[in-house]
Amino acid sequence: MHDATNDYDLLVLPGLGNSGGEHWQSYWCLAFRNASRVLQNDWDDPKLDDWLKNLDAAVANGTRPAILICHSLSCSLAAHWLARKDPGRVVAAFLVAPSDVESPAHTPETTRDFAPMPRASLPVPSLVVASTNDEFVTLERAEDFARSWGADFCNAGELGHINAASRLGYWPQGLLMFGQLLARLKR
Repeated sequence: MHDATNDYDLLVLPGLGNSGGEHWQSYWCLAFRNASRVLQNDWDDPKLDDWLKNLDAAVANGTRPAILICHSLSCSLAAHWLARKDPGRVVAAFLVAPSDVESPAHTPETTRDFAPMPRASLPVPSLVVASTNDEFVTLERAEDFARSWGADFCNAGELGHINAASRLGYWPQGLLMFGQLLARLKR
């Protein structure tokens, strides 16, 4: 049986502070041989221009179609990148727990360089996954982002920030959601 994920480069984009060893993104990097983490120079004091340059380099370094697998602050990174660039080999975006970079009540001051959140329709099929009890974004706000991006939306239930603290391991439900995005690409 053909594994559809093998047809793509999976560019894993962690958020503020990077994704530690118990984060689903780290498990996915181990599970998929074609997954690579896009590294940033400063995970704790992020600058949008620097993060954009590193994403540019990661996209430029590949030859196969690529899917952006984003968590938290990197959902904003992907939205900024896709709003400014021809997507080139990027064919989809999986956007998990987008942080509300415009809200001092929900996100730290260090994320303000990523505000305002781009609202243009994304040029590639996208899926936003959000939790009902995420401290960094309300469900309504995440749905609003998805709507403005023309992305599909999935309410993942009570999973907090959908990070290591959520204790998801390989996050099987997330893999199913990711599979839905892959199926959309095949249609």
